[in-house]
Amino acid sequence: MLLGQHQRQQRDGGQGHEEQHLLQPERRPSGYREYSEADVDTVRRIRSLLAAGLNTATIATILPCLRDEGERLVPTCSDLLADLTKERERITKAIIDLQTSRAALDRVIAAAPADVAERATSGATARFTRA
Repeated sequence: MLLGQHQRQQRDGGQGHEEQHLLQPERRPSGYREYSEADVDTVRRIRSLLAAGLNTATIATILPCLRDEGERLVPTCSDLLADLTKERERITKAIIDLQTSRAALDRVIAAAPADVAERATSGATARFTRA
């Protein structure tokens, strides 16, 4: 099956996954890639892991240790849970850092004088002008 027949991908999505050694599609004599149903399932797993915040290098490492059970991915290697926990901790730290940055911006925004805030909410087009 051609992956494009099954679902639309970004222009370089399949090729990028192939270059990262996440997919190994068959090649037709014409040079076109032919994706199996297993490849389509792998793309689903990759997309799920990308959505979870993992990068493709990490995905390449853990993909062989995951299987599908309906709508969820299930780890099959004993050391994978420790790696996933570390990745979750990294993501949690990034979230905390972003929340701290947002809070700092909130304080700056809240400190704006009323006339500046009014101009900002009224749709004034002047950008970065001083009061």
